[in-house]
Amino acid sequence: MKITMLKFHGGQLSPANEEAATALERFKNNEQYEIEIKLVQNPQFRRKVFAFLEFCFEHWSSDMEFANRAKQFTIFRKNLTAIAGYYDTFYTISGDTRIEAQSLAYGNMSPEEFEGCYQALIAAAMRTIFKDCGVDVENQLIGFF
Repeated sequence: MKITMLKFHGGQLSPANEEAATALERFKNNEQYEIEIKLVQNPQFRRKVFAFLEFCFEHWSSDMEFANRAKQFTIFRKNLTAIAGYYDTFYTISGDTRIEAQSLAYGNMSPEEFEGCYQALIAAAMRTIFKDCGVDVENQLIGFF
């Protein structure tokens, strides 16, 4: 299991977003766990990308309710990533074609590839989620470019 964390003064780690906080709920307090820590390349840019994805999700889901909002966000993120063209194609046992979104982890993409992916995510969101949005939403979107 991978959970994105932020390090604070005194060595304290805290979940980086709501999805990470939800994932941590399964662990008991005052128990010992072994973790592997990897430094995220350009964390500010990564936060910007995920802030954009969360903005897209909030706009798309504004009138919907979900039993598990964090899980729905993950599915949404994967769908938008696939629409942006970052997916792998697989074949099922029955012979059907299935696509699966590529991971947005830095270990899987170079910084240049991640920048290209972000631009593709913006284009995909503009084509699908924001195609008929108003001026107010467009002005909010400008902050992500």
